Amino acid sequence: MGKPMSKSEIVAGVADAVEISKKQAKAAIEALVAMAYKGAPNGFMIPGLGKLVKVRRKARAGRNPATGQTIQIPAKTVLKFRIAKAAKDAVLSK
Repeated sequence: MGKPMSKSEIVAGVADAVEISKKQAKAAIEALVAMAYKGAPNGFMIPGLGKLVKVRRKARAGRNPATGQTIQIPAKTVLKFRIAKAAKDAVLSK
């Protein structure tokens, strides 16, 4: 398993793929990220990649691993990324 791409490698790859400057590619990626942050409460979808959604988790019982004591874990809101079927098929197909 290799190392994940760095931000500069992603910017360079986008710039080369669409034949724009690295500065323009960086601005485009940052704009997409800002849109994702703003749109996450309503669900933000990137076609072919997946969807960013807010999910409400219910309160539940848990266990302290050090003592074995049962504790109550409160309800909370979390952020999840649901992978699109096209992305799964492209990455996992052999």
